[in-house]
Amino acid sequence: MNDHWNALRTTPTRTPATSSGRTTPGASRRTVLRTLAVATVLAGTTLSALPPNAVAATGTPETYTLTIRHLDRTGAATGGYLTHVTGISGPGAAEEAAPYDASGTVTVRLPKGRYLLDSTLNGPAPATGTDWVVQPRLDLTGDTTVTVDARTTAPVDVRPPDQAARYLNSIGVVEVTHEGTTRSANVMVARDGLRVAHLGPAAESGSVKEWFDTYWSGASADYALGYTFTSGRALTGLVKRPATADLATVKIRGAAPDGSTDSGFVSIQPSAGPTIGLASPLKPLDTATVLVTPERGRWDVTYSGPAGPETPPNRYSADGIAVRAGATTTHTFGNAVFGPALAGTPGARPAGVRDGDTLALDIPLLADGDGHAPSAPRFHGATTTLHRDGVLIGTRQGDPGQARFTTTPGRAAYRLTATATHGSGPSAGGRVTASWTFASAATSGATELPLSTVRFAPELALDGTAPAGTLVRVPVAVEGAAATTGVRSLTVSMSTDLGATWTRVPVLDGQVGFRTPAAGRTVSLRAELTDTNGNTLTQTLRNAYRTR
Repeated sequence: MNDHWNALRTTPTRTPATSSGRTTPGASRRTVLRTLAVATVLAGTTLSALPPNAVAATGTPETYTLTIRHLDRTGAATGGYLTHVTGISGPGAAEEAAPYDASGTVTVRLPKGRYLLDSTLNGPAPATGTDWVVQPRLDLTGDTTVTVDARTTAPVDVRPPDQAARYLNSIGVVEVTHEGTTRSANVMVARDGLRVAHLGPAAESGSVKEWFDTYWSGASADYALGYTFTSGRALTGLVKRPATADLATVKIRGAAPDGSTDSGFVSIQPSAGPTIGLASPLKPLDTATVLVTPERGRWDVTYSGPAGPETPPNRYSADGIAVRAGATTTHTFGNAVFGPALAGTPGARPAGVRDGDTLALDIPLLADGDGHAPSAPRFHGATTTLHRDGVLIGTRQGDPGQARFTTTPGRAAYRLTATATHGSGPSAGGRVTASWTFASAATSGATELPLSTVRFAPELALDGTAPAGTLVRVPVAVEGAAATTGVRSLTVSMSTDLGATWTRVPVLDGQVGFRTPAAGRTVSLRAELTDTNGNTLTQTLRNAYRTR
């Protein structure tokens, strides 16, 4: 894999060569990584002019002098450092400073309290590497001297089984919690040779959490190797040499049913904790393979398809992917069959809501074949209508599956219909329609509507086609309300003449079977569902996919 770049979750910019950071009060630990903090703090200055151990006035906290000495790998004083001191608890809990003096010895006055100190030391040349020293427990109860000594560090040696793989970059994050407050620091390096060390006394057991992620590029696969540690100390060195059998494989496929030849981008990163991600271009009809460490937990994948003539890149995501050593997980983005999807992620907002006299629809009407919802769905037109007891309440046009209506309080029978046309190039002529019926009355608060969808998942090539004239088994899955309350009836029909005529196909063991038409034709699919409460769905996917 080539042309990789790593970026923080919140920015597409290239990772700096080295940086160090901490999380300030109220900031998100997953998204705030300090890379340019020197510009926002006083460097090499005294925060207070008070004499040692003095109290200026009632309510003013005691302050003490903190002296920090910096030594390089030869034991000599060095000015090649970046040091941060961040308050955790006590009167100094809100303090932060990045003191600097070119001599290698710097002083700063701070209030009494517990602090997190981290220091990045860089040698005179890139080849000499980077040292990161972390003191998770610095209790400032009097004038204190701390020596940051690069000679105490040990190598971070985390490597993939592919010895020819090319190192990209790494991030280390330490998170410290004390008396209910959490602070963090991080280091990012874009060259091999990082060494790390714990400094000072241990903090309380379990109060120090550390992540370390490193990224590599190989000829046939990339590597995202991440580890998490919890103890009372920061790491002093880290050696991990996982075998291929210890890693999980994530395959990411980029489809192009519309015949597009432009490349998209794919990225992968751990779901939990502060992190950077591994990203690279993905050509149409191509597959990216990434080997990841199950020890790092779940993983998030994002695919950004090519931009349209006047539209932004279409972004799909699959978050919280569970992985297992030796197993392969595959996600295909941007392929047919396009249609409504309700599986979503735990905690996702409902697709339809009744709140008082307001009825709102918010459903991905053009999710891809794997159920990934696009950020900017490609469509030619979209209409949503609402009928109450057979009388039209309103019609909305705009984004697919997005509409809001005002109705009347009494209980009534409703029919909500959403339609979108889509497709270009070889996949032109697609049309998705979902029509739901249900009974509803005014509510005292937001109440989820009993909406269901049916997903079809045929095996398709990345150009959105299936072999012509073959017997196929197409998995059928029910999502939404009926998946919870139960299905009373479900019928599926298919058409090979753009929906002019339909042939019913039985649903057996969660699949339907039929023979695909001649090459160059299309398959349309229709589902009619009734749940155990009497709510219904009629869903039609015209030109769902093509044959070759």
